[in-house]
Amino acid sequence: MAFIELVTDEAAEADAADLLAALRAAGEVPNHARLLALRPRVLRAWRELLGAITEHMDPRRYELATLAAARALGSSYCMLAHGKVMLDRGFADAGALRAIAADHRAAGLDQVDVAVMDLAARVATDAASVTQVDVDRLLRLGLTQAEVLDVALAAAARCFFSSTLDALGVQADASYAALEPGLRDALTIGRPIAGA
Repeated sequence: MAFIELVTDEAAEADAADLLAALRAAGEVPNHARLLALRPRVLRAWRELLGAITEHMDPRRYELATLAAARALGSSYCMLAHGKVMLDRGFADAGALRAIAADHRAAGLDQVDVAVMDLAARVATDAASVTQVDVDRLLRLGLTQAEVLDVALAAAARCFFSSTLDALGVQADASYAALEPGLRDALTIGRPIAGA
């Protein structure tokens, strides 16, 4: 249960109603959208920011960076959401995803994936501790400077989003309870799933 009331379809006004209707037409209206519908411009800006970050970023790399940042932040919502994206897009199966959630360094990922997740976790927890050595590691592994920036942007954006949701007690959507139990439990690292 969120600490403030989430916007219902009936209570949504003007711009918020349009945003929620568009999401509903595409599937379901997630709890995070019901929170940000209190400030529709923020929801639109968030979606635009994500589009700008992911526009040139490898989709799998974005998901790995996001998972690393979400895990570092203790965000069940973002772990569940992006874990499901990893599954749905075939970037990992349930077993691999459980291993990544437990310890990405021991999950059989390649050096680039591990380095990306290491940097993303560091950005999420202590960005001021990142050094030239951390960046050079990714450059030596073949990432361009722009790709390193992408990783930092993905992790920093996750800080904003996960922190906002957790600060106001917004729980992951009840639909995530349908994930395979072992995976669901591995990804639920903070607040419980709504209705759980």
